Amino acid sequence: MQVAVVTFDGFNELDSFIASALINRCRKDGLEAFLTTPAPVITSMNGVEVTGQRPMEFVTEADVVLIGSGVRTRDVAADDRMLAQLPLDPARQLIGAQCSGALVLARLGLLGSMPVSTDRKSRPFVEAEGVTVLDAPFHAEGNIATAGGCLASQYLATWVIARTLGEDAVREVFGYVAPVGELQETVERALRAVRTGEPALR
Repeated sequence: MQVAVVTFDGFNELDSFIASALINRCRKDGLEAFLTTPAPVITSMNGVEVTGQRPMEFVTEADVVLIGSGVRTRDVAADDRMLAQLPLDPARQLIGAQCSGALVLARLGLLGSMPVSTDRKSRPFVEAEGVTVLDAPFHAEGNIATAGGCLASQYLATWVIARTLGEDAVREVFGYVAPVGELQETVERALRAVRTGEPALR
């Protein structure tokens, strides 16, 4: 299973790197994430240059697509040519958005009446699209999920891993990355966020 972590110029490193790093702990189980970019080299909001691993066309092949955020996401959401490169299909793909990535999902018409999680700065722009924003770090309905706040990218990754490989795989991943002495609470927090944010699991 392949995951496209869509990463635009001006991206937030925490959003793209945390999600891809956690998911790539599952390579041995056949789940692998790739930074998917509109140009061969992009620059983060803090000036970090990154070479993309896959071109934008990869989103049509991917089983999972995660839309990252950054300081130029509003420009992306207003660019019809860029949006045309994201022919996403929630009937066959898991689709997630981090922070301002929810604005992209709204502009793509994928949300319907679904409320979302997003960050504080993006909230008014997402609400201007007629979307309800929750005071929650994670929310999912069906095959679409959103996360709000940079560190909530771990919840987006948790959702992907749990949906594709199960919760035991989540526990194994966090067994490596959790702060020493905080394994149990870290795993429980991540799983609780996903369970709470996905009404179908209640």
